[in-house]
This record gives sequence, structure tokens and C-alpha cells, in this order.
Amino acid sequence: MAQARTLNEQEIQQVLDYISTRKHAQRDHTMLLVSHLSGMRVGEIASLTVGHVLDTTGQIRAEIRLTAAQTKGKHPRTVFLNKRLREVLANYVQSIRVNDPERALFPTQKNPRKGFSSNSLTQHFAHLYTGAGIDGATSHSGRRTYATNIASQGVGLRVLMRLMGHRNVSTTAVYIDANDDMLRRAVELV
Repeated sequence: MAQARTLNEQEIQQVLDYISTRKHAQRDHTMLLVSHLSGMRVGEIASLTVGHVLDTTGQIRAEIRLTAAQTKGKHPRTVFLNKRLREVLANYVQSIRVNDPERALFPTQKNPRKGFSSNSLTQHFAHLYTGAGIDGATSHSGRRTYATNIASQGVGLRVLMRLMGHRNVSTTAVYIDANDDMLRRAVELV
């Protein structure tokens, strides 16, 4: 099976533009950016509650602490949120006006309290990418794009491994897509 496609900024914007025309635009916009700006797996995103992103004072946390039950490898990990993602989350949380820390961060009409399952969110991401005309993108595209973007900034593989929640560097290396911009910058180092 082919790996999920990594997206460039124009393609991400193309998906966001498509999302803006749809019902639940702010929720879907936020979910897409959580995927692309945090590198979280689709199951981890589906498991998020309001309490994962809001502290007791109602402020957006700088870090999301995932329990072993929420992660693929059954090892707890911390997801660090950059400033852009914290701003996106702050706008989104303000729009849903929910203070219940146990409520799903990304509710569905069918199950507003529990939200998406991993499978339904995987299908939802596929629908969004297809609707935006992006071929080869899957729910894993955000995670691969995140890894590629960080690696292209010269961040070491061990740091990236920790950010991705991997236990082995070889697993992380598979996520990095060598794009033309990275190759252009590399040859200028000689």
C-alpha cells in the first residue's frame, strides 16, 4: 500500500478553502490543522476532549498529554502545540462554548458528547481531501506533512522521533518525504 501523500502549503490551503464552503467548517478546519500542525494520529485526534486543550482557567494548553490508551503504541506522550495551532484552537473552543472537560473536542451530529470514532474520522478526512481534489491524501497525510516540514527545517531525527511519539528512529525516517525544496537547499550547502 502506498504511503499517504504529503501536502504543500498550497494544497493545505486548497483543502481549507474547500472546508470553508461546507457545514461544520470551523470544526473541520481545526481538525485538519491539528493533524498538520501537531502530527497527531487520527485516533489521537478523535479521542481529544475539551479538557485536553483547556486548562482549569479556560486557557489553551501549550501541551496535550495523551494517555497510553489514546496512543497507538500504548505509551503516554506529550504533544507540543505551536503558537499558530494554539490560536486556531482558541478560536474554535470559543465558538463551541463548552466548558465540560469530558466532552469531545470535535463532536458529531450523531454523537456530540463522544464525537468521532477513529474510523469515522479517517473516512471524514478522506472525504475532505477528495472533495478538495487532492489525490492520494489520507488521514495520515497530516502526520507525514508535519514530519516532513519539521525535518526540512533541519531538526534532528531524534527530536522528530520524540515529537512523533515513536520508539525507533527508523520508524520516523519513513515519514519524511524529501521534496524538491529540501533538495534545492541541500545542494546549496556544498
